[in-house]
Amino acid sequence: MDKVALITGGSRGIGAATALLAARQGWAVAVNYQANQAAADAVVGQIRALGGTAIAVQGDVAHEDQVLAMFAAVDAQLGRLTALVNNAGVVDVTQRVDEMGVARLRRMFETNVIGSIVCAREAVRRMSTRHGGAGGSIVNVSSAASRLGSAHQYVDYAASKGAIDSFTLGLAREVAAEGIRVNAVRPGLIETDIHASGGLPDRVRDLSHQVPMQRGGTAEEVAQAIVWLMSDASPYTTMTLLDVSGGR
Repeated sequence: MDKVALITGGSRGIGAATALLAARQGWAVAVNYQANQAAADAVVGQIRALGGTAIAVQGDVAHEDQVLAMFAAVDAQLGRLTALVNNAGVVDVTQRVDEMGVARLRRMFETNVIGSIVCAREAVRRMSTRHGGAGGSIVNVSSAASRLGSAHQYVDYAASKGAIDSFTLGLAREVAAEGIRVNAVRPGLIETDIHASGGLPDRVRDLSHQVPMQRGGTAEEVAQAIVWLMSDASPYTTMTLLDVSGGR
């Protein structure tokens, strides 16, 4: 069976590292991006240079019509989906809860939670034996923030990832007998661009002393866990929240 993966937010950071590693392990990869086509095209170019198969697909997961178009593009260009990585996510600037506006909260939950659930819905419709599919794997990218709470930084982001943890457990149980495994990876302090987008470019360096391993992680280290959960190397693993956090 062909291995076809869709990685949301695949143009940079953990998503890009996952796309490259999956391609090296024989997956055909759809690299989703919201706005930065050049970054997605660069990841696709790297995969093709390795002899792999990849396409770039635009789509903002916060908008259902764009999610539907994204999945239709994957269907048409790569064939039946066998893995989804729900990696697309946003943070916001550091702010206390008593300072947060509703627009910020809506953006956070529409992308991080609703977007992930809608993408998973479309994946289940393609993978589930109940719908004539042949099974597959869904990996949600959560965060160590879901169990730490991110006080004084972004409690709303942590709460959105707490929702992802609960969603992972519930969906895993729901589709376990239909050939679909559902797991989540919870990265800790990882060296990616997301910290700068939240106004904390030095966050990993500043907090690495709190990590038992005394360092931040790399996107590649998180990708190893994601691709393992995507693959046939973890056939009996579902409903798992896997921390990749250096012990934090």
